[in-house]
Amino acid sequence: MLEEIKQLVYEANMSLPRYGLVAFTWGNASAIDREKGLVVIKPGGMEYAKLKPEDMVVMDLEGRKVEGRYNPSSDTPTHLVLYNAFPEIGGIVHTHSSYATSWAQAGRDIPCYGTTHADYIYGAVPCIRCLTAEEIESGYEENTGNLIVNELRRMWKNPVKTPAVLCKNRGPFVWGKSAEEAVQNAVVLEEVAKMAYRAEIINPQILPAPKELQDKHYYRKHGADAYYGQGRE
Repeated sequence: MLEEIKQLVYEANMSLPRYGLVAFTWGNASAIDREKGLVVIKPGGMEYAKLKPEDMVVMDLEGRKVEGRYNPSSDTPTHLVLYNAFPEIGGIVHTHSSYATSWAQAGRDIPCYGTTHADYIYGAVPCIRCLTAEEIESGYEENTGNLIVNELRRMWKNPVKTPAVLCKNRGPFVWGKSAEEAVQNAVVLEEVAKMAYRAEIINPQILPAPKELQDKHYYRKHGADAYYGQGRE
């Protein structure tokens, strides 16, 4: 079942350690088949070197396992909440990449200081609050997803324009139109987190890039009149 998506999700998961975004078993990637309403995700707690495409687990959007000999990632409920909330999302990645996680542990948004950031992410990467003790006890992973969804909607953030959040004291969740794009966005997030950290050390009085410059770089790649690259003939 969903053998092609299993292969894509396997490749997405294997790319995480290759890009230096995870160590040991510290991450997961998933993708959804919107027509079938099924999600494919990495099995929980398995070493990347031992993974095979057939090990990927198939879940429905209500959290029932449809296929797979292993248990799904413990973060599956978070993925499912995001898939249910935002039909634009086709793939999700969770990592503990060191620079992005450092901003999360500091409880800070990542400001947009330059055009590398603006090319991929519109505005600051938001750092959302910690879960309360009650939210942790009553359904940690599901409530993590609920908090991400509620905060994005509260801030009027578009899940496509803002394809990443930092969970305070934890780390990033990142998404895209596919698992491959979610991985790309996770790599970008780690790089802009690193650049922002270094920029603040070099100039502690640094200010975000001018909005006009941010808008230019984001919309020339993603807007209705985008002209960056070779996709528009």
